[in-house]
Amino acid sequence: MPTFEQGDVVKVPFPYTDRTRRQHRPALVISTGGIEDRHGLLWVAMITSAENRGWPDDVPVEDLKRSGLPAPSIVRPEKLTTIEANDAGKLGTLAPADLAPVIDRIKTEIGIRSGSVEARALGD
Repeated sequence: MPTFEQGDVVKVPFPYTDRTRRQHRPALVISTGGIEDRHGLLWVAMITSAENRGWPDDVPVEDLKRSGLPAPSIVRPEKLTTIEANDAGKLGTLAPADLAPVIDRIKTEIGIRSGSVEARALGD
C-alpha cells in the first residue's frame, strides 16, 4: 500500500539541473502509487514561492491551509523529478481545483490529449 497519493504535498530533497547538490523543498506528488508500491519511488513536481520569477505555466496554490505550505506558492509542472519515497515527508494535500491544471499541463507536455487512448488508459 502506498504511503503517498497523487496530490500530496511533500518535503523532499529536490535536485537541481544547474547544481550538484539537492535542497529540501516542497513538491507535489504526481504519480498515482504504482511506482511507490513496486519501486519505492515518487514522481514529484517542484513547488516554489510565488515571489520567485514566474514561468508561463506555473499553477498557483490557492488553498494554502490544506496544502500545508507556509507562504503563497506555485507548482512548476515543467520541473519534475523522481525521488525515493522514504526521503519524503507529507506536509498536506493540494485541493482538486489546484491539482487538475498541474496534471493537465503535464499531460500536454508528454503528448496526451483528453479523450485519446493514452488519456483513457491514465484514467482521464
